[in-house]
Amino acid sequence: MKILVIMLVASLFACTKNVDKHKEDNFYKYSANRLLGEKESFDKYRNNVVLVVNTASECGLTGQYAGLQDLYNKYSEKGFVILGFPSNQFGNQEPGSSEEIREFCQLNYSVTFPMFEKVEVNGENAHPLYNYLKSKAGNDEDVAWNFTKFLIDKNGKVIQRFEPKTKPLELEDDIEKLLTKTID
Repeated sequence: MKILVIMLVASLFACTKNVDKHKEDNFYKYSANRLLGEKESFDKYRNNVVLVVNTASECGLTGQYAGLQDLYNKYSEKGFVILGFPSNQFGNQEPGSSEEIREFCQLNYSVTFPMFEKVEVNGENAHPLYNYLKSKAGNDEDVAWNFTKFLIDKNGKVIQRFEPKTKPLELEDDIEKLLTKTID
């Protein structure tokens, strides 16, 4: 009888651990280094609507920085943030250093949203955040190109993936809906 009780308690404990682990399976458990090297936990963005974008300075889509900054200017006071992740995985279109990327973004597009160090978004060395985003966006397909966008709600749940040619301002309705939605 004693062994049965011990097994039952152990089983309940294991189930509780799995529930807790699943509960924490969201965007907020990740972190990355900002362009100047300081590590930042995404828990900082709890209760915000977040758009994660892989970026590049020498891409045909680089002009999307302007639209991203427009969205950020319009909605940041309402709880919206954009996180930019430079990546050099597509056609060597982000060859610069962190400092060069920062200067380029500020001088050419007046970027004020948070930018992070270069990451890989696909493959064996992909940043864990990108593996998570791809798996939660409804498929595990690789990021196709620069300026793939992932929209995350106030609860840290990946809501939608937008392919590179989707212009930032096309996301406005989705962002507004998420900003007015209450937190679970």
